[in-house]
Amino acid sequence: MDKRTLTLFAGCILFGILPMFINPYWTDVFNNVGLYTILALSLNIILGHAGLFHMGHAAFYAVGAYTTAILNTQYGVPVLYTMPLAGVLAAVFAMIVARPIIHLRGDYLLIVTIGIVEIVRISLVNDVFGLTGGANGIFGIDRPMLFGFKIKRPEHFFYLIWGFCLLTIFFMHRLENSRFGRALNYIKEDDVAAEGSGIDTAYYKLIAFVLGAFWAGMTGTIFAAKMTIISPESFSFWESVVLFTIVILGGMGSIRGVLVGAFLIIGLPELFRDLAMWRMLVFGLAMILMMIFRTQGLIPPPPRKYDVMAYLKDAVTTVRNSVATAEGGAR
Repeated sequence: MDKRTLTLFAGCILFGILPMFINPYWTDVFNNVGLYTILALSLNIILGHAGLFHMGHAAFYAVGAYTTAILNTQYGVPVLYTMPLAGVLAAVFAMIVARPIIHLRGDYLLIVTIGIVEIVRISLVNDVFGLTGGANGIFGIDRPMLFGFKIKRPEHFFYLIWGFCLLTIFFMHRLENSRFGRALNYIKEDDVAAEGSGIDTAYYKLIAFVLGAFWAGMTGTIFAAKMTIISPESFSFWESVVLFTIVILGGMGSIRGVLVGAFLIIGLPELFRDLAMWRMLVFGLAMILMMIFRTQGLIPPPPRKYDVMAYLKDAVTTVRNSVATAEGGAR
């Protein structure tokens, strides 16, 4: 085991026993950091990897949370059982709303996605289908059960949330090194050139929206179970702004950047709660300085290295196999 792996392993163990040494309030702060980290990582697929300026992510988060709340309070479905369905419904909703707007770019897409999150919030407030409880929201959501154990205290949620966060980081790491992830990065760099090289940009952008929404929907389940009450105010435009800021501040396309951004935006202000009235001023000033002096974020993703010889060998092997298959068919 090398030194880097050993340090990472020791850090995970120390972080895992953290709830034993801090009070429930700070454990809950870490839980909120974990939730926003997962949500920001799901937004990172759309914004960080595909380069789509999307500021309506709270809408997908809301679909997941309300799916869990309705199924649990009205149909008695256990909370964790609703998690896959919450993700699927959020993904279906993303496919429906993103398909007509996927060709938009930059600030045009940004404005439309702001409209989406506001439409969802207003629909929830007006109780359109008679299921969402209107402005009061939905009360009495059950705590989740895992292997017969009821998760109810902040330290219990700490392990649930950060366990799901580790799973998300693993998935995002695999995604960014996959063929799909590389295609998204080509699109982010220059979607016209990507289209010219044979990449179906509309398809990849749509799948990025669907994947991000699926993960945000499942995170909504954990949020609903943690709070036991949800209302439209929990999924306002401001939530989307916070997630957008975490990704931009940390570094678009960077997993480590998103982690640092979540700690800075969600965790750090708790240390300065007495100065809450100055929080927005400092927040805005920090963003202006970032845009001027460090546009790539605090921890940008490392530059990609491509092994040209390996690509050539793969190409030669593919051609040889195709020729062999064609010759076999001719005989």
